[in-house]
Amino acid sequence: MKVLVTGGAGFIGSHVVAALLARRDEVTVLDRVPVSPAAGVYGVVGDVRDAAAVEEALDGAEAVVHLAALGGVRESLTRGADYEAVNVGGTRVLLETLRRRGHGRVVFASSSSVYGPYVGGPCAEDRPLGPPASPYAGSKRAAELVGRAAWADHGLPFTALRFFTVYGPRQRPSMAIARFVRLALQGEPLPLYGDGSTARDYTWVADIVRAVLVAVERPQGYQVINVGRGAPVTLSELVGALGRVLGAAPRVAYLPEQPGDVPITHADIRRARERLGWEPTVDLEEGLRRYVAWVRADSR
Repeated sequence: MKVLVTGGAGFIGSHVVAALLARRDEVTVLDRVPVSPAAGVYGVVGDVRDAAAVEEALDGAEAVVHLAALGGVRESLTRGADYEAVNVGGTRVLLETLRRRGHGRVVFASSSSVYGPYVGGPCAEDRPLGPPASPYAGSKRAAELVGRAAWADHGLPFTALRFFTVYGPRQRPSMAIARFVRLALQGEPLPLYGDGSTARDYTWVADIVRAVLVAVERPQGYQVINVGRGAPVTLSELVGALGRVLGAAPRVAYLPEQPGDVPITHADIRRARERLGWEPTVDLEEGLRRYVAWVRADSR
């Protein structure tokens, strides 16, 4: 199969590209950053909002893994217009180009942030969505709706995978686990916003990639599927787990809560089991061990 990966030079994208190559798919990457030359990869340097670049990248593609986006809740608070332009506008350009070509299928990287602040157990996909807590969350929800319209109006298969706090090698340095590991290895205190009770459903990147690859193979009209561990961990528990992996408890600096943060993310993953046959396989401590080992090897 020939697959276009938008944002294929990024964190999750680079892992998706490697997995596609491992199963001998042909891969095209559309990214503003050039990709390293590799057998089977054709790179198009361009912006997902550029119709000409998208048209070139789609040449021959049977499926699209759409990961190109601006990421980060806190970063979006002062750049709302940019997030709307890239995350929503770029999705619209991609889908319109696919419509003109008359074929294709899309697996879209959505986010647990679309649920907004909530309480009361794991979030199922049919749960009513709260108001977005950040421009990032709003942009991901809007992009899902653009995909829904593409299916309703033109029959374009569109699967939105709502990722829950992905972590692993090459993740953004500003993400919590990346920051915590780096600071702990340097003997610096870890910044905890709030009282440490906020919780996230941390999901190892290889588990995310497995769900993406299955979704590429199983287009089912328009669908939304949670992809997470289904086991939220508080910030305090995360620090404790990191201490056990490192063999020493990290120091902590408590800071005020940050705008845009939600109290908890917790995935109901029954739909992923039913429609994708997918289960998470890596628990938090094992993931932290792997990530710490990667950081240490990468810093040599």
